[in-house]
Amino acid sequence: MSQSFQLKEQFSVARPIEQVFDYLADFSQIVDWDPSVFSAKKISQGAIKQGSQFDLIIKSAGRKLPMAYELIDYQPYHSLTFLGKAEGFTATDRIVLKAQNDHTHITWQADLEFTGVLQYLIPVMRRSLQQLGQNSMRGLEQALNDNYPVPIAASESLKQKLVLPALWPFTKYGYLQAQKNWHPVSASIKNKHVVITGTSSGLGLAAAKSLAAKGADLTLVMRNANKAKSIQASLIKETGNPHIHIELADLSLMTDVLALSQRLIKNAKPIDVLINNAGALFNPRQQTKEGLEQSFALLLLSPFILTEQLKPLLIKGSRVINVLSGGMYSQKIDVDDLENKGGAYSGSVAYAKAKRGLMITTEQWANTWQAAGICVHAMHPGWAETTGVISALPEFYRLTKPLLRSPEQGADTIVWLATATEAGKCTGLFWLDRQPQATHLLAKTQETAQQREQLRLSLLSYQQRFMAVPQ
Repeated sequence: MSQSFQLKEQFSVARPIEQVFDYLADFSQIVDWDPSVFSAKKISQGAIKQGSQFDLIIKSAGRKLPMAYELIDYQPYHSLTFLGKAEGFTATDRIVLKAQNDHTHITWQADLEFTGVLQYLIPVMRRSLQQLGQNSMRGLEQALNDNYPVPIAASESLKQKLVLPALWPFTKYGYLQAQKNWHPVSASIKNKHVVITGTSSGLGLAAAKSLAAKGADLTLVMRNANKAKSIQASLIKETGNPHIHIELADLSLMTDVLALSQRLIKNAKPIDVLINNAGALFNPRQQTKEGLEQSFALLLLSPFILTEQLKPLLIKGSRVINVLSGGMYSQKIDVDDLENKGGAYSGSVAYAKAKRGLMITTEQWANTWQAAGICVHAMHPGWAETTGVISALPEFYRLTKPLLRSPEQGADTIVWLATATEAGKCTGLFWLDRQPQATHLLAKTQETAQQREQLRLSLLSYQQRFMAVPQ
């Protein structure tokens, strides 16, 4: 014995039917717009198709209730049917799409079947179920309309200047708090060309997985050929996305950076998103085979030369994302000693100074390239548990392990900056958890206009030096 209940809603949005279909087919994204869903994730491997499976946690009468969904009917750019099962009820969600000029009309019908005790509560639950359905559809409509405001840039505040309150947002708890205020991201990155450096582990790999699942055309830059091939095969299998390409380069060597740039230029494929993520922390001071201090080479000079060289492939609407560190707040760029030759060497200080330099460069590119429609942003991931942190900062890792974010949480803002419509409406900002942040918290880290210009000229001089070397 059972009792049934039906919900039906219709509305139209100004989006191509292909984008609407792809967004709705990934049922894991329901968590962004349905207030009754606590979490959702795709658990089956491969591309989304009939038979794809999703695990949801829904909010029910103050409880968190697990619910398993399967995509039982998949008709590209026409209809989708999901079957959900939970304790005491099932839900069959059928979505029908119809193109109307430049709009898409959406009909969503949910048939709920209740058993056991729940069937007797239908008369009491009817109004609340109808309200839940309407709220869900309004959330979906807003998500698909994708007309959210650009987040307001943060200013320096007393709270930010106090050590403990300022650091708390770096933790996983800061991430979870920030997440409560996020808007859905329905913008499509399918088939857009994304180049990411440093994707063998950590933030880069997490970002690559997310972007691959969204259908991006990925070029992943790594050093180790065997690991690169393994990651490529794994991502294709996991996401069903065949457009995952590998480029091999040691980005601490400027000859490799220039050779990589030349290969990409020769390929002539426009770059929609360039993510400068490659990085490491070195202790003690080390020099590359080219005679450069390793932190400066990998963290500042390398992304500078790579981005400058790839500028011809950046088109109107392209985005450059530089991955920095919150440690930047503690240091000022030393334009007279970019290679950290003077005084006692600290790997963490050299790292922070290089990231400070890349922040300055981010702002310079943003100003110069804004007229061409190219957005340039920087972000930092907070405190994330990566192999780099574990190996390079063992004491920090020991003390902060319970507070550390997952690589996926740390990489979230990278993916958001690459995808979200709002991120393409501004430029030259420094982000944490999808929110612009102040670039300086201390007066002592503030550089002069002359120092900023000197940094630019010095980096250009290094670039010219290596370009003069026969490849």
